[in-house]
Amino acid sequence: MATTQQFHATGLTCGHCAAAVTEELTALGGVSDVAVEVVADGTSTVSVTADRPLTDPEVAAALDEAGGYALVRA
Repeated sequence: MATTQQFHATGLTCGHCAAAVTEELTALGGVSDVAVEVVADGTSTVSVTADRPLTDPEVAAALDEAGGYALVRA
């Protein structure tokens, strides 16, 4: 059963950033969909649909790989 989780990240400024994040998160096992709402100079929202819960370290590593973006932990 797929569930959607929301994560928040900083450093994203454009569609290219969103595409890079989408590519890295989609490569994680179990991920079926990624939606990124870019907030330039602010905190962007990343929604990830997967068949398993993703961990903060997994998402943080994918964001870093995509371009040095930072996960905002709650």
